[in-house]
Parts: sequence; C-alpha cells; structure tokens
Amino acid sequence: MKVAVYWGCKISTVQYAYEMSVRQVLPHFNIELVDLNEVSCCGGPVRSINTLAAMYLSARNLAVASMQNGADGLLVPCSECHFMLSETKYQMQNDEESQSKIEKMLNKEGLVYDSKIKIWHVVDLLHDVIKVDAIKAKVKRPFSGMKFVTHPGCQLIRPSEIGRVDNAEDPRKLDALVEALGAEILRYSENLDCCGAALLGSHRETALSLAGSKLKAVQSYDVDGFVDTCPYCHTMYDELQKEAATTVGGKFSLSVFYYTQLLGLALGIEHENLGLHLNKSLNIEKFTPE
Repeated sequence: MKVAVYWGCKISTVQYAYEMSVRQVLPHFNIELVDLNEVSCCGGPVRSINTLAAMYLSARNLAVASMQNGADGLLVPCSECHFMLSETKYQMQNDEESQSKIEKMLNKEGLVYDSKIKIWHVVDLLHDVIKVDAIKAKVKRPFSGMKFVTHPGCQLIRPSEIGRVDNAEDPRKLDALVEALGAEILRYSENLDCCGAALLGSHRETALSLAGSKLKAVQSYDVDGFVDTCPYCHTMYDELQKEAATTVGGKFSLSVFYYTQLLGLALGIEHENLGLHLNKSLNIEKFTPE
C-alpha cells in the first residue's frame, strides 16, 4: 500500500520524534510513505482571521496529494492539520460558492482538487486499515504487566459531523491500539480534557494550568505511561511537563509517548530510531519490554 504523507509545520520543525517513529513503524505493515513536494501550511494558524485563505491552503495540499500518482490516500499525522484538511474537504462538498472560488484559485497553479481523496490519521490508518489483529501479530516485545492512559485530543474527535477519527464522546481506538501491544489501559474521567495548546500563544499560564491539571490527575492513578498522537498535545505533556507542574504546584515524573514510539518498541525497533531520546519526560530504562 502506498500512502502520500503530509507532515505539516509542527512535526517538520520541532516534533521530529513523531516523524521518525511513523517512518520506522509503517514499513512493518507494508505501508510505503510518499513525501509530497511544494505543500504549504494547513491553514490552521489563519483560520480565525481569514477562513477562505485557510480553506485554500488546506485544499491546495489536498490537490497536491490527489495528483500524486499511485498513492491510495493521504496520511496526516498531526491532529490539527488532519482537522483542517478534513473540515476543508467537508466544506468543499457542502458549500458550492467556496468550492468554486477555491477551485479557480487552484487552477491558476495548475492544481486540480479531487473530492474523493481519502484522509487518514495515524490512529484510523492503524486501527481501521491495518487492523488491531495485524498489529498484535507483529509484536515481538509486549508491554505485559504495564498500564497506560491515552489522550485522544480535541482535534481528532471534534466536531464529529465532518467525519472524525473516533467517537467524540467515547473514543476507544487509541485504547485498542495500546492494548494490542500487550499493555493494560486505564479508563479515566479526565480522558477528554483539553491539553491547553490552543491557548499557549495567548494565555500561556492558562494553557499550562490545563495541561498540569490533567497530568496531576493521571499521575495520581499510578500508571506507567501516557500516550498521545498529536504534536501539539505532546508539546504540552512532554516538552512543557515541568513548567506545567510548576503552574499547578505539582511535581511530575510521567513518561509521555507518541503511540508510534510505543508501537516501535513493541516491534523491536531501537530507541534512537524512534526518536525516544528527544522526549523530555521519558525514563527509557523503564520501557524495555520483555
């Protein structure tokens, strides 16, 4: 299976570990990634200022991807980018005026938008396409006896009417993917709480308070690790964990993983190849599966 991949700005500039781990694990399931040339920002940063400009940027990326010969669809590992591209696809299908404007703009670049393009996130590509049983069959070093919590993140599940990756009220796919690695999942009441990343640029203390409050709750459950799939959420819970702890008056030592890093460990891939040395919160010696 050949899949085009759109990395977005955050992964390409600061969250390299996510890209490293995705590139390492997908070939184990016969997924070939095709990098796209001449893509742009997903449009998320300008959405509140100019909706049409944001839609155009997203539609432009979808057009570049849809013109990639031989690709079965588009993988978008960043949840913010996945939301923007999915929302744009939805709007293009339901707003003829916007669709007409954007298609004219794309035509000036010689680009053609294909409404049939498939958009996947890491979670639904692994859960819905590769399947949980196929992942279980590949595990070499299971996380037996270890307990994790997951963080689905806001952008991955809301709003559900545009066609999101999982159930908005009771997301379970990421849980199932972690359980496929032999680990136990703890369901917890703060599961759907926001990481605060959307407020980081304008209200930093509030953003850190949101992240810190969730981390404080999770640490009280005495789990072995915290699993996410979004570079913005990962920034809050991993990179800024110490600052979030200070904001809420706590002291955290919670190991935070991208799911693809955890999967890579279970597949027997070396730590350095998964970017685990880039995780700020991680005590890697604790995570050597039997």
